[in-house]
This record gives sequence, structure tokens and C-alpha cells, in this order.
Amino acid sequence: MKYLAVRSYRAVRLLTERLEEGLAELNRRPDRGDISITTVIIWVAVVGGAVLIAGTIAIVINKYNTSLSGI
Repeated sequence: MKYLAVRSYRAVRLLTERLEEGLAELNRRPDRGDISITTVIIWVAVVGGAVLIAGTIAIVINKYNTSLSGI
């Protein structure tokens, strides 16, 4: 139990230090991490297109599964 307490304390201390460093960085550079709406639209379109293509391939494979089994 003592070992668990030491590890927990260490983890909390490291997370606190990391959070403080991140907040200090945010105060130094407030514009860090801004993503334009255009980038978000492009990523949504790419992911949507990939899902559409994967779904189409899955439908075609399921439809012609018996015909393709001899290949």
C-alpha cells in the first residue's frame, strides 16, 4: 500500500508540473493551437469520403461474395 501511495503522489506531481508548463506556454503564446474552420471542413470531407468509399466496397463485396469465392 505504501508503494501505491508513493507512485500516486509521483504521478500527481508530474501531471501538475505538466499542466503548469502548458499553462505557462499558453500565456506566452496565446494563439497556439488555433485551427481554421477551413481545415476542419477539409478534414470532415476527407473522413466522410473515406467512410463512403469503405462502405461502398463493403456493400459490393457482400453483394458479390458468392461470385468471388472461386477466385
